[in-house]
Amino acid sequence: MKRSLTGAVVAAAVLTAACSAPTSGAASDALVLADGFELGNYNPVAGHGEAGDSRIYDGLVRLVGGDGISTLEPALAQSLPHANADATEWTVPLRDGPTFTDGTTFDAADVVATYRAILDPASASPLATSYDMLESVEAPDAHTVRFRLRYPYAAWPTKLLLGIAPSERLTPGLAEESTLNDEPVGTGPYRLASLRPDRAVFEANEHYWDGVPEVKTLTVVYTADDNARAQRVAAGEVDGANLPPVLAKSFAERQGYRVVSNTSADWRGVSLPPGNPFTSDPAARRALNLAVDRDAMVDGVLAGYGRAASTPVPDVYGDAYEPSAVFGHDPGAAERLLDDAGWRRGSGDGTRTKDGVPAAFTIAYFPEDTVRRDLSQAFASDLSKIGVRVDLRAADRAVMPDLLATDSALLGGGDLPYDPDTQLYPALHSQYAQPEVGTAYDNPSEYANPRVDAALDTGRRSTDPVERAEAYRAVQSAYVDDPAYVMLVFLDHTYVERDNDWQGSTPVLEPHSHGVGWGPWWNLRAWHRAP
Repeated sequence: MKRSLTGAVVAAAVLTAACSAPTSGAASDALVLADGFELGNYNPVAGHGEAGDSRIYDGLVRLVGGDGISTLEPALAQSLPHANADATEWTVPLRDGPTFTDGTTFDAADVVATYRAILDPASASPLATSYDMLESVEAPDAHTVRFRLRYPYAAWPTKLLLGIAPSERLTPGLAEESTLNDEPVGTGPYRLASLRPDRAVFEANEHYWDGVPEVKTLTVVYTADDNARAQRVAAGEVDGANLPPVLAKSFAERQGYRVVSNTSADWRGVSLPPGNPFTSDPAARRALNLAVDRDAMVDGVLAGYGRAASTPVPDVYGDAYEPSAVFGHDPGAAERLLDDAGWRRGSGDGTRTKDGVPAAFTIAYFPEDTVRRDLSQAFASDLSKIGVRVDLRAADRAVMPDLLATDSALLGGGDLPYDPDTQLYPALHSQYAQPEVGTAYDNPSEYANPRVDAALDTGRRSTDPVERAEAYRAVQSAYVDDPAYVMLVFLDHTYVERDNDWQGSTPVLEPHSHGVGWGPWWNLRAWHRAP
């Protein structure tokens, strides 16, 4: 009730501020958007645009809008990549004609240099682990690139969304220190005209190979606070923003505004630290999954914009989704599991104990993320009903990786949802339980399940679609018998935009990232004026 009243008060404040807002966006070829994510870091080798959301760079392929898992179409490639018989060698013919915004011509040397920079240990690229299947990349000629893989990998085309930078700009050294982070040069539909910590201005690339965008100027203002972004939209200061669901819904009946919700494979879940005697108990992990009321979280915290999640696989994956791999809401069964495992209720505050050890742990969340905060509170409330104490801790992003061994965290995932492999492998494979592999957020529970590993490896290396789908269904079935997280929800990403007369926006399956590079603006290059 307290959370609901707080949301109502905030929504009322936003609508009050909106009373004087214009009822439609101005007929202009410029847009101003408020983003909740920091600006800068525009080097593709450092991770920018890996999911295909860069306005500055093109990849060899790009996303196609529509329902379900996003398909791919050629971008800098002349046609989609062609694989040899066992999918260990992929050949890509390149488009002739694109130029970079510094005036240089795009060719195969730029593709080779970009991918080699990711593989170069001196770059310390955060993408290196996700490209560990890539053995080498070479250019047989100026308009052809050939990728050789260490093992068959049917999902390789999804790795070609990465933006291509000019070979001359890919200087040796740390990717995070490259001048491309603040002075990017790409072939994309926009170029960065100016950048400061709170504002980035993008101008249309007048030499774009696929037609000059009709939206000529895009200004993105960094506004970290959710309420502040909502108020800027309501006051007419910006044309749109990414907003959490409850705030976005406050605009649903407001004339002159439109709420956009896009389906995503972006999950929110709770890691279960291996260093805590309670959360490392397999029986406790199953009990926690049965105790949480996911549907109530969708209705309350997400204002209906989302779906319950039991595994990292949403139903959008079709044949690769296992509908029986779900946890129902059954607090009684959760209590019986804990009783049978020796976690018994005692006197005092009602917290269960086993051999003097309390059934208790701390969950950390990013304080600026109101959805994670509210999900953490709902999670703690559900567990208190079965005798498990969950303490809440607001933790800055800089310290969160150091907490994961001993504390739970309200995490998100689904960075590259265009294939089940990229959705599942880093989150669940025991390879990523090793601290030197991936990032601190990959497999933070140090999960190791031989059945899951075997099925993930089959799905990764098989070239048979039927066999791959069977493997991923097997992953989900094995996972619910031995869960690594308490998965809570899949988000429908929510945005608000002022009415306008632009056309061309199409939905797309969104990844974990959901700033204003996504939503109705993800394909801004294709927008056009209504006739």
